[in-house]
Amino acid sequence: MINQIVWDVSPTIVKIGTFEIRWYGLLFAMGFLIGFQIIARVFKFENRDEKDLDKLLLTMILSIVLGARIGHYVFYEGGHFMDNPLAFLWDMLVPPYSGLASHGAAFGVLIGLIIFKKRNPSYDYLWLTDRMVIVSALGGAFIRFGNFMNSEIVGKATDKPWGVLFKRNFEFEQVPRHPAQLYESISCLVLFVILFFLYERWKEKTPRGLLTGIFFVWIFGLRFCYEFLKENQEKFEDTMALNMGQILSIPVVLFGLFVMVKALREKPIG
Repeated sequence: MINQIVWDVSPTIVKIGTFEIRWYGLLFAMGFLIGFQIIARVFKFENRDEKDLDKLLLTMILSIVLGARIGHYVFYEGGHFMDNPLAFLWDMLVPPYSGLASHGAAFGVLIGLIIFKKRNPSYDYLWLTDRMVIVSALGGAFIRFGNFMNSEIVGKATDKPWGVLFKRNFEFEQVPRHPAQLYESISCLVLFVILFFLYERWKEKTPRGLLTGIFFVWIFGLRFCYEFLKENQEKFEDTMALNMGQILSIPVVLFGLFVMVKALREKPIG
């Protein structure tokens, strides 16, 4: 008999009429709230204007949500655009959201920080990205755990003793599966600890771009590997040697390596 963990937890915490609080939304919000406190601590330590924090938080919220949403449609559902362009755009931008792409969120953050820097020229761009990736790693841990609570983005069937039977996932066969969401959540949490430790060690002396490079290599390098253990998100991926998540991860990892190597060349650790 295959060992298994039965997961039959409701994604909804409380529901009153049409109003409901879901685990995913709560965890998503917690990522922002805790991240805000960490960045506030960074700003205070490095004598940055704390008045800019609210503007930065708003920039990040909009960048992540819009980037993730647009990324999902462009990368996974772009073929539906010509069917009904207006309905497509409305569904893409207006809540409730049925899909968020982490690659889109990453691009959104990079673009959002460019906009923030242009409006606040006293900030160095890589200074911003190096500090934002710390809290982004923590946010990723919360979001992937939210996916687990939703019984979505499940892994492939497995006979491992930690295989999880997702009773509330009706998209795939009801068999024990890799808890791929937890793999990614734990990886994000470990990355957060590493990035936070490196920042605490060097603070303002941290080589410009080093934490940014580590973030992209770690997150999307592991994402490439974990995809082998996950079910494809869309049917069109079933005919591909590498799925969309893996294809998108390759250039992001290369970008991260470039930024990391450049940072170490400009300011070797010693």
